Parts: sequence; C-alpha cells; structure tokens
Amino acid sequence: MKRVALPLILTGALLLSALPAAGQSPAVRQVVQNLEKAIASTRTLRAEFTQLYFAAAVADPLIESGELFFAKPDLMRWEYSRPEPKVFLAKDGLFEMYIPAEKQLVRSRVPAEAYQSDIIGILLGTRSILETYSVEAVSFPTNNTGVRQLKLTPREEGEFSHLLLEVDGRTWLLRRAVFMEWAGNKREYVFRKIRLNSSLPAGTFNLKVPGDVEVIEDRRPRFP
Repeated sequence: MKRVALPLILTGALLLSALPAAGQSPAVRQVVQNLEKAIASTRTLRAEFTQLYFAAAVADPLIESGELFFAKPDLMRWEYSRPEPKVFLAKDGLFEMYIPAEKQLVRSRVPAEAYQSDIIGILLGTRSILETYSVEAVSFPTNNTGVRQLKLTPREEGEFSHLLLEVDGRTWLLRRAVFMEWAGNKREYVFRKIRLNSSLPAGTFNLKVPGDVEVIEDRRPRFP
C-alpha cells in the first residue's frame, strides 16, 4: 500500500487557566476566545478545503482538495476529489480511509486522547488553545483580507514546532491552518465556502464500499 498524505484534521469545525493566559496580550486573547466561541456554537459544518503538503526535500507541494463535513460531537468526513478520490471518515472512535483506486479500506480504532491532537483538537474544540499553546500575533503572506493571524507554539514538545492560524475577523471561523514540522516539512489547510448549522446530506457519515474491497486493520491511528 502506498503512503498517503492525510489531513491531520480535521478538519472540520473551526472552533483559559489563568497562568497560561496571563502571558498573552488582550488582543490575542480576544481573537482566541472569539475563535473558540465560534467553534462552540457550531453544530454542523460543511466547507470546501485544499490541503497542501510541502516536503523539505521536494520542490513542489502535494496538493489535494475536496469537501469537509462535520457534526458534533465527533463526526467528520473528508471527501477528496482531487487528484484522486478517497474518503476519510471519523465516527464512533473509528478512523477509516477508503481509497477506491487501490480497493482498500484502512481502519483503525483510536483512543480518546487522539481527539486531543493538534488539528483535531482545534477543529473540535477539545483543547483550550491558550492552555495548550503560547500564542502571539504575527503576519505572514495571505490572499485573504479582514483576517487575524496567530502563531501557536506548543507548550509541550510534539510533532510540530509551531502552528500558524488565519481567522476570519468577521465570522471568527478558521480559514487557514499551517503546521510546521521539526524536520522542515509543512502541512497547510485552506477552508472556503463554509456553511454552518445546516442540514447535511443523508448518509454523510456512512461509508459504503464495494464487496471486493480489501479491509486492513491498522493499529496505528490515522488522521485526516
């Protein structure tokens, strides 16, 4: 089975102890609180996404795109359409990746703490941003207007050296997230046409595959 770059989100929904928050400026705290309030008020979400993976040793990024569906408390579906169809589904503590071209369904059961990971924790609102990260206002290149930009540095060492978030200054939803790996690789997610709290298509979180698909049970957690 070839290696597939997965969105570390989710994706999905674009959601303080006094001591950690004390070091943040009032403006930064306000942006974070607005983001978390937006996430908390989101019941369902549907958005188009573009996912880019920049490898340090490769000139051109791997670019994938599709549509993201989210429903609280923990349902997510990443429906990829380009460059090849595939589906990533998170449901009932089970992560499934279906790749039609390979006739494979990779399935892994993930412990509850997996939902505390960086991108999923932010999208689902399962982590307090100011408790988990040191946050500061920054400026980095963008094509969007009316956005607030933040740099998040994990308080505990993990997979990423830091994260960059771009938050819509009107809706306070997450428009863009960039994850900088220690090895110099970079993962980026861009969200567009975000629709909140609307009815999702019936069967959105059901995954139907042909009978000849190979099912692979994988003990390693797989994230979008």
